[in-house]
Amino acid sequence: MSAFDPKRTSGSQSASPLGVPKASSWGSHEAARFHFTSRRCNCVRRSCAGAAGNEDTLGMGVLTPGRSDSSDASLRTLNAFMSALPELGYTEGQNIAIERKFGEGHADRLRGLATELVERQVDVIVVFSTPAARAAKQATTTIPIVAISYGRSRRGRTRRQSCAARGNVTGTAFLGPELVSKRLQLLREIVPGLSRVAVLWHPSAYAERTMKGMLKEIESAAQTLEIKLQLVSAAGPDDLTDAISAMTRERADGFIVFPSPILFGLYPGIVTLAANNRLPAMYAAREGVELGGLSSYGVNLPDLARATAIYLGKILKGAKPAELPVQQPTKFELVINLKTAQALGLSVPLSLQQRADELIE
Repeated sequence: MSAFDPKRTSGSQSASPLGVPKASSWGSHEAARFHFTSRRCNCVRRSCAGAAGNEDTLGMGVLTPGRSDSSDASLRTLNAFMSALPELGYTEGQNIAIERKFGEGHADRLRGLATELVERQVDVIVVFSTPAARAAKQATTTIPIVAISYGRSRRGRTRRQSCAARGNVTGTAFLGPELVSKRLQLLREIVPGLSRVAVLWHPSAYAERTMKGMLKEIESAAQTLEIKLQLVSAAGPDDLTDAISAMTRERADGFIVFPSPILFGLYPGIVTLAANNRLPAMYAAREGVELGGLSSYGVNLPDLARATAIYLGKILKGAKPAELPVQQPTKFELVINLKTAQALGLSVPLSLQQRADELIE
């Protein structure tokens, strides 16, 4: 089965002052796993059946706001989902045909891409992130949509109301209670004397209600911890340099990266800029730490993707999305890069190291 990752170009990789790979690289061990055929696979049953020799060939569309080049962190999550398909009895090129659509970092393209999938008459659409789920739902109310890393909240709604609002969408969520404040607390434990913290965020990453909730949570935590916050927005790669420069001008002691599918895809660039400016950072997912960032606290997204595949299997057996509640995360992991900490002149307390789920050395 071909994975979600495009072919990489060969060549040497240069590193940042902290030994962090630049944005063009995930590392050679990941490159071996990344494979993506440039041919477009027709995902409608009637056109795939002849090529596959099977009239029951499943047509699956995949929609993500991320980029199709191998530097995008979300590709690892999508690959984890793909790796679970054989366990459901599906092998690409035999009984399933997959059409991949990438927003290339532009959320405004998702609606058009979702419409293309609907026009191809796919049997199911798998989406990564809430913006992609929203675009797919706007394009169809009948095709089942399975979301990986859904940000929808049930706050203030009964289960019945939540199911009715979702309609043809189900999947797994990644936003958990008190995650934002916990990240601030952990960053303070890692960075002694932390008093000024920048928040790198994408204001339109999720619904207004969700974004307001995250802001309220971190502002409350900052007030309790007597930390001054600086909100710095970024909506794409062109905004990153100015965003980091704004942090350094305000003499931030470190920064937190808010959850965002767009920013998640930009982790390689964020990590490099943080290293070049010697800024400690706390990421929402471990991929930032694996790239050379200092720390992260959140859901393991590849594990979440594999769990989402189980829901796909249930839908293919006849279950309706509205009958399957969005799975809420129950486990969150703390990952710390000790090599990066040393390069930044930080000594991570032994007690915190013992609490960490993984230490990268």
